[in-house]
Amino acid sequence: MPTTTARHRHHQAPAWLRDWAGAWVFYSVLPPWPFIAPRFERIARFAPLVGLVLGGLQALVWGLTAGWLPLAAQVALVLVLAVALTGGLHLDGAMDTADGLGAGPRALEAMKDSRVGAAGVQALLVVLLLRGAGLICLADGPPLAAPLAAPLAAPLAMVWAAFWARASPLLAMQYFPYLRERGTAGFHREHWQGLAKELRPVLWALLVLAVVLALGVVLVGAGLRVPHGAALGLWGAVGIVPAVLVPLWLGRRLGGHSGDSYGACVEWSEALGLLLMGLMLRAAG
Repeated sequence: MPTTTARHRHHQAPAWLRDWAGAWVFYSVLPPWPFIAPRFERIARFAPLVGLVLGGLQALVWGLTAGWLPLAAQVALVLVLAVALTGGLHLDGAMDTADGLGAGPRALEAMKDSRVGAAGVQALLVVLLLRGAGLICLADGPPLAAPLAAPLAAPLAMVWAAFWARASPLLAMQYFPYLRERGTAGFHREHWQGLAKELRPVLWALLVLAVVLALGVVLVGAGLRVPHGAALGLWGAVGIVPAVLVPLWLGRRLGGHSGDSYGACVEWSEALGLLLMGLMLRAAG
């Protein structure tokens, strides 16, 4: 009887909720949702929402370890957590994509090869170093605005960068062809309904975040002045730039995208987003 009830609930769950549950399973190693059977069709649109959770967990660990762990250990712990929460899914794609870029006309063959080449190892090191450098800049940087004190800069940037990095593959899917005829990530394009529809969860999430931020400002009584509010908006906009440029650059270099390059978009966008926000915070002081 319980099994029948569970199946009934699975059947009754709307398609968009099942896609969201599928995104949760596909893009993270977190426990699956109860009572909802995941569907793996239009899951990419919900990846940024999964990113909010993953970035939030990293921010939580950062906050819990602040003050009693050395900064170097704190950064290393968050970097390890970021890889562990995804099972290395996107990092594997970034390494394979680097091997492909280094192989010239044999790019697809090199990306498909399960062995990691020198370019892939270098990409791994560079991505992790850039993320670490960004976190250090965010931790040591001066406050950018009155309510954005230095202790909050790194946690907020982690959530923001994780969110937008997972939106970057949507641009790759919209503007570039899929390179593999039988690739494992081909289902994204098969169920694609256009950028306007696929971005709707992102827009709804932004609306909710804006409301939460506004309520927080009111409740705390921070009272953002106009110059500070503009600086905060510019700081956030800088974190979005890599999420736009990386998929466009990779798509032009490769002549399209694959599942590996989708993962590379996420890793490079997140690393560069953290770094740019950290550098801007330092420059503001």
